[in-house]
Amino acid sequence: MGYFYTTLKYLAVTLWSVFVIAPFLWAISTSFKDFQSVTNGATYIPWVDFEPTLEGWRALWKSPAQGGVAIVEPFFNSVFVTAAGSAISILLGTLAAYALSRFTFKAGPIRNGDITFFFISQRIMPPVVLAIPFFIMLGKFSLLDTLVGLILVYIVLLMPIAVWIMVDFFNKVPREIDETALIDGCNPYQAFYKVVLPNSIPGIVVAGMFCMIFGWTDFFFSFILTFTEVQLLPVAIVALNSSITPWWSLSAAALVSVAPLVVVAFIVERFLSKGNLSGALK
Repeated sequence: MGYFYTTLKYLAVTLWSVFVIAPFLWAISTSFKDFQSVTNGATYIPWVDFEPTLEGWRALWKSPAQGGVAIVEPFFNSVFVTAAGSAISILLGTLAAYALSRFTFKAGPIRNGDITFFFISQRIMPPVVLAIPFFIMLGKFSLLDTLVGLILVYIVLLMPIAVWIMVDFFNKVPREIDETALIDGCNPYQAFYKVVLPNSIPGIVVAGMFCMIFGWTDFFFSFILTFTEVQLLPVAIVALNSSITPWWSLSAAALVSVAPLVVVAFIVERFLSKGNLSGALK
């Protein structure tokens, strides 16, 4: 019976892995095809079913005037906006979360839990509800179609995620750590920066990953709030769809857009264990 369940478990994992990996394999295969290889029917194995070409990848570096798609500038725009928005959101969100976790706030019937829910409620609203206010506000300050304007919008969108995750994490960090630091001569600020914050790296990494994922994959606001001066990667990739879609370049661009998140996931994976709190108490 045990052998049956083990076999069933590995079979399920294998089927799910195939289901998840198959679209990436299809995109990789398509990125090395040309027009004829795409339109003549489904092919899968290079040098067997079709003759591979690098034209789809070369097109990513060419300008539209040269027959390319020019995603280099949108790629670095996305990197800058996502990194800046995520970093500022984590900084402000961590400070707010620590305050909500360690101190008691009261304003009439409003308590800490209500304030925390207010933050995450900003993510409950459909994005279209915020689009017009953001559009008008950025227009008033001449920030439409600018990187700074997008960063400000991303901070508003991403900081609730950071606060929600970090409040829960700080609540699980023993208060004795703070008290021990205060007894050892630290003031509340030093206790936070020197003792609590280093023990909160896993939570910060998780919050940062979520912020980067939501920021990197955002299409709606980057499409609504930009026109010609600034373009982010999701908008540039969607713009490839036309009467004749270059599936080879589209597949290559999609793989480029996924690659940074995969790299980040491998880099921060070792920080995701929460075991570093063991032994933190005296």
